[in-house]
Amino acid sequence: MTDYRHDLMFGALLEPPAGRPQDVLVLAELMEAVGLDVVTLSDHPYWPERLDTMALLAAIVARTERITVMPNMANLPLRPPTVLARTAATLDILGEGRFELGLATGAQQMWDLIVAEDGPKRDAGQSVEALEEAVRIIRALWASDDAVSFDGTHYRLAGVKPGPRPVHDLAIWLGAYQPRMLRLVGGIGDGWVPSSPYLPPEHLPAANQVIDDAALAAGRSPRAVRRGYNIEGRFASDAGSGSDSGFLNGPPGLWVEQLADLALTHGISAFFLYRAESPDLIRRFAEEVAPAVREKVARERGNTAE
Repeated sequence: MTDYRHDLMFGALLEPPAGRPQDVLVLAELMEAVGLDVVTLSDHPYWPERLDTMALLAAIVARTERITVMPNMANLPLRPPTVLARTAATLDILGEGRFELGLATGAQQMWDLIVAEDGPKRDAGQSVEALEEAVRIIRALWASDDAVSFDGTHYRLAGVKPGPRPVHDLAIWLGAYQPRMLRLVGGIGDGWVPSSPYLPPEHLPAANQVIDDAALAAGRSPRAVRRGYNIEGRFASDAGSGSDSGFLNGPPGLWVEQLADLALTHGISAFFLYRAESPDLIRRFAEEVAPAVREKVARERGNTAE
């Protein structure tokens, strides 16, 4: 496949319990201290055992100085695009350009919970339509100098004042697995983030091809879409160092080989530890894996012409 030659980013997806409200802040500070690039939080507003994602991201922005923050992914059905646009821009302003917006349709298996909280009931096709409309609305509210009107199937705006504006070119990352959503990523997305438990590495080439074809059809370069990956694994010191040990199931050297291959062969440039709740896991990822992956990828790219 393709190396899109983006700079590599390393981070984690945190899922803090409501009963330990300071844990996520401590882990985010640790991530910044050990040199990781991005801290992300999943977003399930219908689960009272979780603290609110956007409020937590604001707290993380206030407690850190360098690291980027991002929802992984914001739940569109329960977060209207006008509100998301203003929340994202506010966090970007407060963080001086350290916010990125991850956005998704909402998991189909969660629709009963979404509807119970007065969210809309949408089928798969309607969910994709709503997400496309939301992205267009959000970008318009960030960029327009004039009042924004929009007459869509799922959202309607009548002369809404735009703003506030983000302080940097704020990217919108989309979570996607099915072909129609992948085509939307290629057509309008700035980034794509699947999770390895649901889209294993062997399925990345086919998904990437759908995104690339859609980008070209929309008059975009496939390189316009950064590829991310929520990765689940474990450091198993007794596992071998070869690829037969399984995906991210082995010592740091195996992680380095496999993640570098994902970057060079499948264009993945942002790696987020999935369900990272252990400080030791975060430290090992930051200290024993991320620098070695960067070095290996830089060396291989240096040996390969553009």
